[in-house]
Amino acid sequence: MSLIGPIVIIDDDVDDRDMIGAMLDELAIINPCRYFENGQAALDYLLNTAESPLLILCDINMPVMNGLELRDQIDADPYLKKKSIPFIFLTTSDSPILVRRAYSGNIQGYFKKFHSFQEGRDRLRLIINYWKYCLHPNNCKQTD
Repeated sequence: MSLIGPIVIIDDDVDDRDMIGAMLDELAIINPCRYFENGQAALDYLLNTAESPLLILCDINMPVMNGLELRDQIDADPYLKKKSIPFIFLTTSDSPILVRRAYSGNIQGYFKKFHSFQEGRDRLRLIINYWKYCLHPNNCKQTD
């Protein structure tokens, strides 16, 4: 995780991707965004990039590779696991079964998609600020 690293946004709905981008623009977030329409495209990027993303915002229900499968692939890969990129689900479903399934792996949050632009903007501000201030293995100076 890098405080100036990109925010990875994975969602098969282009309108949702555009809205999240507009919210981040309105918040004046300086981190670049990397957009993907499915988990496989995001996994290919994560495995091949030298960038250290600030966080991953991921939908669950997507074609090719869904969010749960992506999370499992990240957890199973030693290189990606060591990067410790915060993984946050941002999805339409609030099914208790799906929430429990999501938390059965290594994630740092599960949020239902917003009902309004303002609600979404405020929630994204909270998520991003939390991770920018949170001490993390990849943003701490080595002292030992």
